[in-house]
Amino acid sequence: MPLMHRALLAGALDIDELVLQDTDPDRLTVLANVLRGEGLTVRTTTSLEDAVDGADLVFAALRIGGVDGRVTDERDALDLGLIGQETVGAGGLAAALRAVPVADRIARVVAQHAPEAWVVSMTNPAGIVTETMAAVLGRRVVGVCDSPVALIRRACAALDVDPGPSLATVTGRVDVDYLGLNHLGWLRALRLDGADQLPSLVGDPQRLTRLEEGRLFGAELIQALGTLPNEYLYWYYEREQAFRSLIAAGRSRGEHVRDRQRDFYAAATDDPSHASELWQATNDERNRSYFAELRDGERDEADIAIGGYETVAVALAEALCGGAPTRLVLNVPNGDTVAALPADAVIETVCVAERTGAAPVPVAAPSPHELGLMATIKDCEQSIIRAGLTGSRQAALRAFALHPLVASGALAAQLVAKAEARGIFVPAG
Repeated sequence: MPLMHRALLAGALDIDELVLQDTDPDRLTVLANVLRGEGLTVRTTTSLEDAVDGADLVFAALRIGGVDGRVTDERDALDLGLIGQETVGAGGLAAALRAVPVADRIARVVAQHAPEAWVVSMTNPAGIVTETMAAVLGRRVVGVCDSPVALIRRACAALDVDPGPSLATVTGRVDVDYLGLNHLGWLRALRLDGADQLPSLVGDPQRLTRLEEGRLFGAELIQALGTLPNEYLYWYYEREQAFRSLIAAGRSRGEHVRDRQRDFYAAATDDPSHASELWQATNDERNRSYFAELRDGERDEADIAIGGYETVAVALAEALCGGAPTRLVLNVPNGDTVAALPADAVIETVCVAERTGAAPVPVAAPSPHELGLMATIKDCEQSIIRAGLTGSRQAALRAFALHPLVASGALAAQLVAKAEARGIFVPAG
């Protein structure tokens, strides 16, 4: 929220009122102290209906079950010998079971109390949550993630192309072909003055070492793919090594975040006058340690300095509220972009955002590999949405069993049983 607050202050939106809503009044108090004196007056409330009533814009960034829920989801997977990650594989599907019914309720409250509002969703797993809300709100909800545009920005820098001052500007400076699902996508072309520069980057091992994905995946794999994969594809392409790295880290990412959050909230509660500085220090550490379990050395300072999803979210909001149209990589319904997927399936691709909404621009058809992985994961996503909305144990089992990072009916049954035992979802009947 502090990042969003700062991005709104720096942006062009004319804001009459900013309302911060949370189910936890103590957390609201701490965050209000962090924002105090920064510019915009913030009203707080624990009522969702009060918060969205008459709103023009709703920014939704939630973690259902809190960070403790994330830790549980990651640990359940790791204990079964599976990758434990908050948005991918078993952990991501478990998180979706928590998020789907809540996202559906929020969408229905928005539809009733602010039917003309644009909803910018930043809740993980972003594609699943956006698709859930879009079933209620249609085109008035758009999902945002900073991972694709960060990849594009790093590719530009490796090619000595100026990517602009923020993540929100890079896709306006170069013409790109990016396609996939959230946390499962590929940069397939990067055109400057009509000429595709990506082959020269993919074919140059030295240049590839200049970007994080090049170091993460290695030149040989990237050259075999002929594309630049989103960093989250590491969980798929290097599953065994990724799992070993998680175990070697000694604790999950969720456990790391939980400990830092607890320290921050305790310190900010004890010393409200320094809440802003305490938050900044905590956020700086979180940025530096992002993907640390898979990365050698510190994160590139340039990636930290230019901001994240908040710059993309505010740029999207400005376009939706009547500003100049802009190109961004967003999570939106497929339409006819990928012929083999349902029209209402949410994909992640380059879009033009404007007053009437966000719509995909034409891109090349996916390769057989890209389509195969997208179709399999989309089936899992839609099955977990069905499980979250209806309580179908069969749908939940299908989602876990068919996911490439589980790929086991027996393990899927154990994951579903864990979710049932914790009350994450209630089986139908």
